[in-house]
Amino acid sequence: MDSPEVAFSLFYVVLSFCFVFTPTEFRSAGVTVQDLLSEQLGSEDVGFIHYHIRRTAATVTVHSLLPLGYYAGMCVASSGEKHFYFLVSEGWIIYLVAAVLIPAFVSLMVLYWSLNKWGNHPIARSLAHHALPQSGWRAVASSVNTEFRRIDKFASGAPGARVIVTDTWVMKVTTYSVHIAQQQDIHLTLTESRQHELCPDLNTPVQFLTIRVGSINPNVKPFDIRLNSTEYGELREKLHTPVRNAHNVVIHQSLSDMFLDTFKVQVELNQRYPLSGNQELEPCIGCMQTAANIKLVKVCLEPNEGECQQCYCRPMWCLTCMGKWFASRQDQQHPETWLSNLVPCPTCRSKFCILDISIVC
Repeated sequence: MDSPEVAFSLFYVVLSFCFVFTPTEFRSAGVTVQDLLSEQLGSEDVGFIHYHIRRTAATVTVHSLLPLGYYAGMCVASSGEKHFYFLVSEGWIIYLVAAVLIPAFVSLMVLYWSLNKWGNHPIARSLAHHALPQSGWRAVASSVNTEFRRIDKFASGAPGARVIVTDTWVMKVTTYSVHIAQQQDIHLTLTESRQHELCPDLNTPVQFLTIRVGSINPNVKPFDIRLNSTEYGELREKLHTPVRNAHNVVIHQSLSDMFLDTFKVQVELNQRYPLSGNQELEPCIGCMQTAANIKLVKVCLEPNEGECQQCYCRPMWCLTCMGKWFASRQDQQHPETWLSNLVPCPTCRSKFCILDISIVC
């Protein structure tokens, strides 16, 4: 082969690899199937399941055309006798037939998926395993779509390997499929930890955890989810099932997560605040998920001593949200001072210390 064919082959292999596995640079430039066909695919936020049904069908179709594109490119890159060689050579004719049959087969497969309003698609069939006897996969899809639109979901990872956890569902979005399991049916096992000395996005060492998601539903195949160890605490808050650490993996939490654990232990030791009989606890205004169970009461010093001030706000925050607020107001360069510093009340701005935080009883 002459140099033009070799150069084109190398170029096309690299381009195809990046187009299929989409590195950050390609995603930023919009060179992905979902970006190129965004108008046809619709919005993920409006209909999560139907978006990914269309996306996976379009992705497998476009990727099946890559071998045919290589043949066409080689015909253009070659010239003279080489061009004729690509048209009549037995080996290249076999390649051309295969390159035509692959997208033809994939097109028939996608056509079959689209029958019964996409009821034959693998995602639709997997949803059907979670449907009640009197309903179908569309009812499950509606539930998933509704929960995905909520702002309190957990979402992490690149588009080709996203992990999404809602109140009811644990999902892994890959290039060609979406794995779905119901939270009430799953059991989770931390199976592996990998340490990378340098993360390209953060320029810092990073630890990735692999969690095996199994289900008591025999129709749901186990799958693995992978995430940064700094996101592990946020994931646990969204899960209803504990994660079993079968191999005693040491998890490197973020500084904020470690502080939050220490913060909760310290507040548990503080003086409790008795709630009056006619007062009801409202949902926490930070997360709107749990009841507000924190009252700021100055007990560190006498009322007129020190910088701490008396807060007259009713209980409006839960312990976790108050801990996150406390951590966010600290000097990130000096974590050794966090527990001893003062912060303003998130509502009235009265200053308080960690000793003034009381759990409502």
